[in-house]
Amino acid sequence: KPRVHFGSLEEQEAKRVKLDDGSPAPAPSSGGIDLESLVEDTDYDLSESAIRSRQADKDILDEFERRKRARNLAVPTDDARVRERLREIGEPQCLFGEGPGDRRDRLRYHLSVREGHEISSESEGESEEEAEEEEFFTPGSQHLLEARKWITTYSLPRAKKRIERQRAEQEIPLPQLKAERQELRDRLAGYTNWASQIADDRPIAQCVFTPDSSMLVTGAWSGVCKLWSIPKCETIMTFKGHTDRVGGIAFHPESTISLDKSVMNFATSGADALIHLWSLEKETPLATLEGHARRIARIAFHPSGRYLGSASFDGTWRLWDVERQEELLLQEGHSKEVFGIGFQCDGSLVATGGLDAIGRVWDMRTGRSAMTLEGHAKDILSIDWSPDGYHVATASADNTVKI
Repeated sequence: KPRVHFGSLEEQEAKRVKLDDGSPAPAPSSGGIDLESLVEDTDYDLSESAIRSRQADKDILDEFERRKRARNLAVPTDDARVRERLREIGEPQCLFGEGPGDRRDRLRYHLSVREGHEISSESEGESEEEAEEEEFFTPGSQHLLEARKWITTYSLPRAKKRIERQRAEQEIPLPQLKAERQELRDRLAGYTNWASQIADDRPIAQCVFTPDSSMLVTGAWSGVCKLWSIPKCETIMTFKGHTDRVGGIAFHPESTISLDKSVMNFATSGADALIHLWSLEKETPLATLEGHARRIARIAFHPSGRYLGSASFDGTWRLWDVERQEELLLQEGHSKEVFGIGFQCDGSLVATGGLDAIGRVWDMRTGRSAMTLEGHAKDILSIDWSPDGYHVATASADNTVKI
């Protein structure tokens, strides 16, 4: 019975070749064929389906590589910086219905598909952390120093008179105070709609009475402001100067009282990052204040009328000298957009509220942050002072008003 031998035939084949041509047999390989020695042959035709399949595989691998690069990219968390970065790479700053998170993801995507934008997340994170911890000072101008001194001399006598008035009010009997408050409440409860008027083709963002309540100014998303008579609600003048939505309207404290109509009586701000100063005689601006980088949400006059404050989506609020038509102060302090601003009746303090859900009280005489107003869960959309000088009201997107 023949025996069956198990094993490789490689040695037997090598001996046979050696006997045939007399050449030395190659050394046997214990691992079989070496794949590195194989020559890749790509000179052959593929079917259309095979080409599509190979391209699909390549696209999948490229997408995995892109996602890997995206994970290592450090993208700014500040929405303003995200917008600036998108503008630098030639992409739209904002798409319809897009929020800050979506915009940040879109920036990450565009950076990941561009070569040369791979940034080490660790090094970028360290640089951002160092920038946040770095303390810096901005030198003020001589005009700012003069303004601080003037505000000090202006506010102290007003504060003295306010305190004297409040002390005198404490002497009023409590029943008399209750009767006066009840009378005021009854009068306010009787308020009803007096008139209605279509003011613009676009939504109306602001409407403000003149100090003597004889007229009203409206500001619309079209960028147009109109002056209306009260109570007839007839258009007196149309002011055209803004190219984007009007966000803020503020009257000079002495407008329609002691100011002439030909001089600056009120100011407006808009999403075009401009502040226009207007008279009550011309339909074009008397002057324009420039400096903010983004939309100016609200503006307010200092009680003296010499200065104007503005709150902007560039994360700063600014103080302007209306007479010189120049910027005196650029103040940071909010981590997000600044939406509201209001001056205290004495003129010594100013309050600002931002989309970081934080309100701040600033001392105009020293430039320091005097108080932080915390407690809101969402954006602060409005902020104002009580006539008593020591109460501040804030209205927020969390559906609450806090005092």
